[in-house]
Amino acid sequence: MEMALDALSDVSDEALLVLYANGDQAAARALTLRLTPRAFGFAARVLSDRAEAEDVVQEAMLRLWRVASDWRQGEAKISTWLYRVVLNLCTDRIRKKRPSALEDVAEPEDDTPGAQAGLIERDRMQALEAALARLPDRQRQAVVLRHLEGLGNPEIAEVMDIGVEAVESLIARGKRSLTAILSPRRAELGYDNEV
Repeated sequence: MEMALDALSDVSDEALLVLYANGDQAAARALTLRLTPRAFGFAARVLSDRAEAEDVVQEAMLRLWRVASDWRQGEAKISTWLYRVVLNLCTDRIRKKRPSALEDVAEPEDDTPGAQAGLIERDRMQALEAALARLPDRQRQAVVLRHLEGLGNPEIAEVMDIGVEAVESLIARGKRSLTAILSPRRAELGYDNEV
């Protein structure tokens, strides 16, 4: 028996996966709607390529559906497992594409008219994406997981298969590098009057 999506909003990720494994397609839709946006955001930031990120997330979700019937509850959170798979898929794609100069990549144009605040925010996000792309892979991954995806250091350590202290070190070095990259652009990005 299929349940309405609204009825599944309070159901845990693990319970939804079990329901899917038992043939409940509504549970699969609910879990997909819950997990895909964050996984896509993470992949897009790591890869700096939305089309590649879509492919990665699609593959990661397919892998989740394949392991649904064998999922061992209590061993890992589904979201952590999914981030780990997405990270591994991103890493594989990055290794295949090297080297690629950031200057060779055309920035997507946003032709939507907007207010000055919207334009400033867009410029800031583009500057952040470009600065993130200049970080070493592991630093970028740790910074994105912590500050853009909101994961805690222990969960990041599990996703990246490293210790918590290594995560803290990667994040600290990544933040220092981002500061060095973005500091010369403070005025240009509208931060000159901010503390």
